[in-house]
Amino acid sequence: MNETLKVLETRRSCRNFIPDKAVPKEVLDEILKAGTYAATGMGRQSPIIIAVTDKETRDELMVENRKVAGMPGGDPFYGAPVILIVLANKAVVTHIYDGALVLGNLMNAAESLGVASIWIHRAKEEFESDFGKNLLKKLGIEGDYEGIGHCALGYAAGPANAPAPRKENYVYYV
Repeated sequence: MNETLKVLETRRSCRNFIPDKAVPKEVLDEILKAGTYAATGMGRQSPIIIAVTDKETRDELMVENRKVAGMPGGDPFYGAPVILIVLANKAVVTHIYDGALVLGNLMNAAESLGVASIWIHRAKEEFESDFGKNLLKKLGIEGDYEGIGHCALGYAAGPANAPAPRKENYVYYV
């Protein structure tokens, strides 16, 4: 089977990461590069990616995400040591779709390199809050961005789940 198709068929979301096992920078850079090659509406490249590898910032983000989710405790990032935040320029009509494609590329590239991943929501709410606005300001990022999602990355603490059977009537030919 073609390696790309194999990755697409075998990638699964990870909900149990080894928290102290870092993703090497050269591997992370390859994953990030793949994200920058996602298709975007009219090639406008509306998304940006914030790579959070600093534990303190990662934990602050975790607390904010937990607040948005209404979680009293626990880690909505499942212990992943790296969080990639995808935001996109609201002025571009396709910004949500563009950001979703970036997240897909990030997760598939990670899988191809032996790194586990999961898409975590609530980035929209995080970056509408003072927390998110202050983080962007601290990083020197200007513009009107919407949080699209987080790609939590790391190494899985156990084997991936088997895929669910594909539903009937998934594809229709005309």
